[in-house]
Amino acid sequence: MSLGDYLAPKQLEVLHSYLNDDFGMMILTGAVRSGKTFIDNLLFIYELRRTARLAKEHGDKHPQYILAGASSDSINKNVIISCMNQFGVEFKLDRHGHYHLFGVDITPVSTATMAGLKGARGFTAYGGYVNEATLGVEPVFQEILQRCSMPGSHIIVDTNPDNPQHWLKVDYIDKEDKKMKKLVYHFTIDDNTHLAPDYVERIKASTPSGMYYDRAIKGLWVTGEGAVYKDFDERTMTIEREDLPDNLTYTAGVDWGFDHPTAIEVIGHDDKGNYYLVDEAYGQFEQVDPHWIRVAQQFKKKYGMGLIFFADTARTEHINNFRQHHIKTEYGYKNVLDGIERVASIIKQHKFYVVKDAAPNFINEIYQYIWDEKTGAPVKENDHAQDAVRYCIATPLWKEEQAQKQNKNRQRSTGYLNDLGLV
Repeated sequence: MSLGDYLAPKQLEVLHSYLNDDFGMMILTGAVRSGKTFIDNLLFIYELRRTARLAKEHGDKHPQYILAGASSDSINKNVIISCMNQFGVEFKLDRHGHYHLFGVDITPVSTATMAGLKGARGFTAYGGYVNEATLGVEPVFQEILQRCSMPGSHIIVDTNPDNPQHWLKVDYIDKEDKKMKKLVYHFTIDDNTHLAPDYVERIKASTPSGMYYDRAIKGLWVTGEGAVYKDFDERTMTIEREDLPDNLTYTAGVDWGFDHPTAIEVIGHDDKGNYYLVDEAYGQFEQVDPHWIRVAQQFKKKYGMGLIFFADTARTEHINNFRQHHIKTEYGYKNVLDGIERVASIIKQHKFYVVKDAAPNFINEIYQYIWDEKTGAPVKENDHAQDAVRYCIATPLWKEEQAQKQNKNRQRSTGYLNDLGLV
């Protein structure tokens, strides 16, 4: 099997550049599932071989190399486990949490918070590999660059695109300075020619239009523009109440307010992944107790006594108040962009419907719910019903995803114990 069978053309281009060009930093940026992390993981193995060779030339018996990512978990999953599965290498883990391969001490550094500075300081490295760079903070990234001061050291970086004002884009990707000795490669999903064509088409069809599509599919550094939910079409996504399917499972979302409106949105979903917005309560200047408790209890009577409310965690005292009145209330999933993407994907796939006249405030807001081009986040206006719907849909999806991951981890752990003859 030749490299051409193993690597896509864009990956081959990157490998050729790595082997032949003089550079200090190589940045791979672009779409999800585009193959950039795979080739960077391969370059990471090349880097460790190269580090071992350079260390021998320098008489260094304990060469260090930095492996950075948002967290220790992401480093392990995205790089260590992937490399073991894909390339058949075996990393050894020492009592300090460092990995070892080819005689190189691989020092993990978490980049998501300033606490990562502690792990990056106090030593000299032969190079560094930074995975998911946009999820990190700039001072930690700068510290990693400063640590990699051995002659001929390389920094390998991969990332998905973010806001075009992100520090990585402004200070590194776009910066024109030949002294940086920088190489940048841009990937789209179509660059990964090893993906099945029907998978690519399915991902394109289910990715929301606008910012999410431009980033995830085209690999572009863009802000949102215009409406957050560009794919919502009231003409085709409104149904009569009598057309609702039977046996729906109902949940509710809550966005707390007082001066600003409180919104409670009730959604039914079926086992085919369709969601139906069936009811709404919306208003200002009302206390949680007694007004919104009374509203929630009415929804319980209407949609089932087991109705769960997924609520904004900004006001935990209101959540506790609901619970004290025997209203099942759980913390809503607070990752705004990920939550929006989950809802937008459902809308894009035409699996979201609104019962006619059931949620007039949601309908009014959705056309005014827009992106802030400066921050890359939604404008904090006309978002009350939108937030409630997001909590209601995204929270159970996220919880289910986490449960599946935990189950896989348990199965993997059981497998290890079986291999050791301990179960």
